[in-house]
Amino acid sequence: MNILLVRVSSLGDVLHNMPIVADIRRHFPDANIDWVVEEGYVSLVRLNPDVRHVIPFALRRWRKNLGDKAVRAEIKGFFRRLREVEYDYVFDTQGLLKTGIIMGAARIRKGGKKVGLANGSEGSGYEGISRIFHTDSIPLDPRTHAVARGRLVAGAALGYAVDTPADFGLPEVAADEPRPDWLPAGHYAVYFHGTARDAKKWAPANWIALGRELAPMPILLPWGSPKEKAEAEALAAAIPNARVLPKLPMADAVMLARRAALAVGVDTGLTHIAAAFSRPVVEIYCDSPRWKTEGNWSPKIINLGDRGNPPSVAEVAAAAKSLL
Repeated sequence: MNILLVRVSSLGDVLHNMPIVADIRRHFPDANIDWVVEEGYVSLVRLNPDVRHVIPFALRRWRKNLGDKAVRAEIKGFFRRLREVEYDYVFDTQGLLKTGIIMGAARIRKGGKKVGLANGSEGSGYEGISRIFHTDSIPLDPRTHAVARGRLVAGAALGYAVDTPADFGLPEVAADEPRPDWLPAGHYAVYFHGTARDAKKWAPANWIALGRELAPMPILLPWGSPKEKAEAEALAAAIPNARVLPKLPMADAVMLARRAALAVGVDTGLTHIAAAFSRPVVEIYCDSPRWKTEGNWSPKIINLGDRGNPPSVAEVAAAAKSLL
């Protein structure tokens, strides 16, 4: 059986789609599973050994240069590759017009199905027009957890119950895996402090107070934009043993998360990656609903706060120390 998953972005959403792969392989061990994803997240999806082919999608880059001949040729190449395989099932678990168009362009065998969401979750960017590309639309409770949504859609279409903890299919760190120079030799904590929306951030004074509580443990500070770099530098100046990292490509950012002895982060993709690897993680919620993305598959994940109710330094410090 050939199955195509369409979940192109963003980082956390791509990650939360991964347990579908383990579910399908558990019930259909011989299934071939391919995945269309934004090119920036290809390295993450390729970590899952049960994904056969990863098909890069580059809309974020293409739309900046649609008049360029090379870009138009690349887009044609994408659709050509998309249509190389005839699928039994195509799943769009994002529910946007762009993902619906990808689903619509994919080839299915006679009797095959294109399955997607009949409705969005609370606060999602769901676009109802995406349903025109479906053969089957699966309705879900609007308050279904982000990880459960895709799993339930696939389970409903393929006829199995979703009754096991989420398995992201991500490998453990190999003993002989190279360690880059920017990683400390021993244990370290990482702060995933940056996020696109300022309201989701935890106050800088809180990060500083927490760092002093965790001293002398080294604390690494990644960043993804000039603004986040400046914020990281301000934190490092006030926290003992804190260090600002160089700008990391996605593969290295994933390595940072999967090797951490402790990750503390706000509701953002890299925090969820650390949780998916079942690292010791404290997830901090300040202005997003905890029910939607909280890590609920491992006792090593502690979720604190909620929309409009950020946790205190004392709560986060106690949780962090309990995980070390």
